[in-house]
Parts: sequence; structure tokens; C-alpha cells
Amino acid sequence: MAQSLANILVHLVFSTKERRPFINETIADDLYRYLATACATCGCPARRIGGTQDHVHILLSLSRTMAVSDLVKEVKTSSSKWIKTKGQEYRSFAWQGGYGVFSIGQSQVSTLTRYTDSQREHHRRRPFQDEFRALLRRYQVEYDERYVWD
Repeated sequence: MAQSLANILVHLVFSTKERRPFINETIADDLYRYLATACATCGCPARRIGGTQDHVHILLSLSRTMAVSDLVKEVKTSSSKWIKTKGQEYRSFAWQGGYGVFSIGQSQVSTLTRYTDSQREHHRRRPFQDEFRALLRRYQVEYDERYVWD
């Protein structure tokens, strides 16, 4: 085969440090656009981005040449620098140190898209930490509660 082709879909989730509510309605749409641009710059186009005041969900196509850890580092670093320029209230902004990344199949895209779009409504009933634990269980990721949060 002359070409190397891939369609690796992933669901990336990370929160603000200490789940501080930095992502308000004033900045959310601009932040999501920035995150989409940062993903695209890494060759990993975002298909959908959403979240709430303290975390984001990104559905993206992972480049066949990009390691997840490198993508996350670049996206979090550049977006953190960007948001700190948006006003005094964002000067102490930081993302949490870790993240969750989960593989999904093409058949799950529409479900995950709806889920991402409904984050604000979803989190009126369920806090982020409960949601993240449920994702870890659903994707059968072993974890130690002592090291999940920062």
C-alpha cells in the first residue's frame, strides 16, 4: 500500500485546575474556537467541542503521526497562554495536570456529539467529577482516586 491512512477518533476530556469555574459564557465560544484551531494546527481536527465552566470535551480525529500526550500538551499550553491574555479575571487560569482520552468508533460520533452539545444541561444534575468517574468506568480505565484530581 502506497499510502498510510487512518481514522482514529478520540474523546478528550480535561478540566480547569481545581475545577475552578473560569469558562463562563463570555469566553466559552472563543475558547472552543481557539481549541479547535490548536487541534487543527497539530493535524488533529476537532469535530466537536463543548463543556461547562470547569471542563471541556473534545471529539477529534487523531493524526496518525501525533501522540496523544503531545497533542494534549500543545493544546493545553497554547490555550492557557491565550486565555490569560483575555482579561484580568483569567490571569490565574490553568488547566488540570491530567486528562482523559477515550477511543470511540464511527458509530458513536452522533451520540458523543449530542452529549458534548448538552453539557450545560447535563451538569445541572451531575458534577464533573461524577461524570469523569462514569467515563472511566464505561471505558474500563483503572484509576486511583488519589491521583485523578488536582
